[in-house]
Amino acid sequence: MDTALVTTVADTFARDGHAVVGQLLTSAETAAYLAIYDRFLTGEIDAGDRRADLGDGAARSDGAVENITQIMWPSVLCPELLDLPLHDRALAVARNLIGQDAELDFDMLINKAPGTVTVTPWHQDAAYWVKLPDRRAVSMWVALDEAVLDNGCMWYVTGSHSMPLRPHRPSGNGGRALECDCSEDEPGAISVPLAAGSAAVHAGGTLHYSRGNATSDRQRRAYILNFRPAAMIAMEREQGMDHGLTDNECKVRNTDA
Repeated sequence: MDTALVTTVADTFARDGHAVVGQLLTSAETAAYLAIYDRFLTGEIDAGDRRADLGDGAARSDGAVENITQIMWPSVLCPELLDLPLHDRALAVARNLIGQDAELDFDMLINKAPGTVTVTPWHQDAAYWVKLPDRRAVSMWVALDEAVLDNGCMWYVTGSHSMPLRPHRPSGNGGRALECDCSEDEPGAISVPLAAGSAAVHAGGTLHYSRGNATSDRQRRAYILNFRPAAMIAMEREQGMDHGLTDNECKVRNTDA
């Protein structure tokens, strides 16, 4: 990213609570990620209890297609992901947005298969997190398939990151997701379609959601990376917030770092 674009993204992120970063991956790089992604989806890479259906909370069985597939810590389950460029590029963006002390807090895969009608409910990421004295955080949502309205692109509410956290409750669909009162008619709500290989970022307090993938014949595979200050990650871990990372895996990552 050139200096002017970095400044524009940073200004937009600070003002609106979300911003389009643009193309982070070439088509060849995107294809490399998709090849690994599909090994997760088919079960060739076993994600164990790090795999869940955010749509109904049920474990995957008998080849059933999840409503919303979530896989936590793909980079731990498949370290070859770290040999590809996304983590380094995303970290550089995150440091420009929230400071040079930013580090990866966690990563995850979220997929909506064709024909799945379940929405990802409106929520703010901060509703899932422990309270920390430094709330700087940025989530990067990377589209590995073209993400449009029909297959579940992201929606954000502009400026909502500067408002108080809304009351959240367990989603009515029975999955692990939280939800709050909001809709596409909310003032400031905007859809953000992305080309494959492109990314958007949002703050921890930014309201966001996505529709289901009910009418398209395409997957909607996304790679999400979350960053916050290193000191706050350490504080999270002390409070038991590891996003599914075991103590031993945490030690290995710290050693490798």
